[in-house]
Amino acid sequence: MSPSYETLELQIEEHVATVSLNRPDKANSMNAQLWDDLQACFEWLDGEPSVRVVILAGNGKHFCAGLDLAMFGGLHGASSEPARRNEHLRRTVLKLQDNLTALEKCRKPVLAAIHSTCIGGGVDLTCCADMRYATEDAYFSIREIDIGMAADVGTLQRLPRLIAPGVVNELAYTGRNMDAEEARELGFVNRVFEDRETMMREVTGIARTIARKSPLAVRGTKEMLMYTRDHSVADGLNFVATWSAGMLSQADLQEGLQAQMEKKQALYED
Repeated sequence: MSPSYETLELQIEEHVATVSLNRPDKANSMNAQLWDDLQACFEWLDGEPSVRVVILAGNGKHFCAGLDLAMFGGLHGASSEPARRNEHLRRTVLKLQDNLTALEKCRKPVLAAIHSTCIGGGVDLTCCADMRYATEDAYFSIREIDIGMAADVGTLQRLPRLIAPGVVNELAYTGRNMDAEEARELGFVNRVFEDRETMMREVTGIARTIARKSPLAVRGTKEMLMYTRDHSVADGLNFVATWSAGMLSQADLQEGLQAQMEKKQALYED
């Protein structure tokens, strides 16, 4: 039985889990509970054998309006001593970073399906996904600059690895909106769809295609892609050789080759 979360809706069907931000009355703004729920949910998904792929979406009219501003009241803690207040803030920011990094650490591919609003923390969140898809009305904005702060939970570290650094600089310094078509042209999103219903149908189809592959091979592929992002080509080549030496499944390889020869769908163990 899958767990339930206060701020997320979780559905699992045909090895695909759909995680939906579920504060529609608040434009899915990210309160303290949502941050914690994200980490708890993706850690559970990481360890759940029946789940092979994850779709991240948002319920209601907006994907995510960013950080719930009510959180700012408790960021510095209760101490009146400046250094201790500052340490508390630093630890809080590191915790929020960990909440989102749970998406990257999840061994299953994460496909973000974004509609309408995606600003601030929503951009931080989607940068952690493996692939991003958007509706025509979607837009992205690094809005932190407009409230007098630098984005500090991942966008400035991850986005320059996804699109041209000069474009990231412009977005981060100006806080302007990047619409879905620009995001597609820059490679931030893979495809743009007419509406949310079409997007969810098509993204679910992509997720189910991935779910039919060898789960171990898919998990190994994500491991390699994440490792290679942060290491040299030589380090990546060495790591994948070591991975294959220890993790290449003869059973999956045989099943895959047999399915190719017989032109049928391969069936793999979770």
